[in-house]
Amino acid sequence: MTAATTAATALVIVESHFGNTRTIARAVAAGLADAGVRASVLDADRAGAPPADLDLLVLGVPTHNRGLPTAGSRAAARRQGATAAVGDGGVREWLATASIPARTRVAIFDTVTARNWLSGSAAGAIAKTLRRAGRGEPAVRSFVVDSSRGPLADGEEAAARAWGREWAGAQVAQTGQAGPGAGR
Repeated sequence: MTAATTAATALVIVESHFGNTRTIARAVAAGLADAGVRASVLDADRAGAPPADLDLLVLGVPTHNRGLPTAGSRAAARRQGATAAVGDGGVREWLATASIPARTRVAIFDTVTARNWLSGSAAGAIAKTLRRAGRGEPAVRSFVVDSSRGPLADGEEAAARAWGREWAGAQVAQTGQAGPGAGR
């Protein structure tokens, strides 16, 4: 099989409470697909170990209390009327048990109410964890919601699709893997 016929594969693992982070995850996956990458989206509390031959992993999570969601912040989201299924586990728990294949490139995004140091960043917390584990420097991006419940700020869904396309394009260029629709 040639590089031109070998499609890169991506997995987007997401934790979402009010649906905004899931919307961004789907947009990122669409951007990955635009770049010729086969992408699927899974909820963190239902995701198992990533496949050994996975090329790209994207983790998506809302920022709670300036960092990753906890059991307590998930319970608070349920009390606030979280519309998406909020299980007992999320990206934090998935990271504690999953083994990311060494060959897999990682990107992380979060949803935040503002892009400043005061709002914190769940993506930044994940990146720090991965750096400490020797995973290098993952791509990191924040997308803005108008409040903790949303909606997404204007243009954020389109920006997420563009980020997915851009990130996948850079990764495909590095690995030489392409798929149907690459270069569109």
